[in-house]
Amino acid sequence: MKSFFSLLFLLITPLCFSQIKLISWNIENLGTSKSYETINFIANTLRDYDVIAIQEVVAGYGGAQAVARLADELNRKGAKWDYVISDPTSSSAYKTERYAFIWKMSKLKKIGKAWLEKKYHLEIDREPYFCTFQNENKQFTIVNFHAITKNRQPETEIKYFKFLPDEYPNLNLIFAGDFNCPQSHTVFNPLKKMGYQSILVNQKTSLKQECKNDICLASEFDNMYYKTSKIKALNSGIIPFYKKFNSLKSARIISDHIPIWFEFSLN
Repeated sequence: MKSFFSLLFLLITPLCFSQIKLISWNIENLGTSKSYETINFIANTLRDYDVIAIQEVVAGYGGAQAVARLADELNRKGAKWDYVISDPTSSSAYKTERYAFIWKMSKLKKIGKAWLEKKYHLEIDREPYFCTFQNENKQFTIVNFHAITKNRQPETEIKYFKFLPDEYPNLNLIFAGDFNCPQSHTVFNPLKKMGYQSILVNQKTSLKQECKNDICLASEFDNMYYKTSKIKALNSGIIPFYKKFNSLKSARIISDHIPIWFEFSLN
């Protein structure tokens, strides 16, 4: 019986190790305004995932420090984490920000340096932030992105994403973040024709100012897009963290968006 369980463990362990759990979250104004209690709540929300893509880190003083505080809090919860933060995005016409990645060192290894995409920095206000990770001997690259707001027509930026797979033909790209645009928009059609698929369909991810008739989510903004020939989707979803609060006003102290997650294996 003991040898049976040992064999079962050996069979299950590689399967579990090869499954990767990615979570993306636009954490509104992640900076000095976030208290210890808020950072602790965020860490508890994220601790069960392997790699975290964060949008809307404050570009000025306090943003990088808040990411470090979050990583430190995660490190207190039983696993070792590392992190990387982008330079401020090159936007001058709009709101410059930083991006961040935080990952479990036991599960993933960062390959090379992370980088802001400079080729389209004039066309895209907050140019996406790339980082390549390795699990066992397979790699994937997360393209972390926060689009301009809906009233400024984010599709005018997203249309350049169709060029990125050809620009990086050797990378297995996963586009993740806040697109301020639903996956049903025609601007995503070129990526879909290349074999990319969204993890969420008809799923709202931003918070209303207040719930009406138990409806608390406003718009389909956050999503991820992956290439089906390179990645096997296992599961995906959202974390409706606002349900732990008495009001949306209290929940919005954390963020005005909910986290989205994607569990996958690499083909």
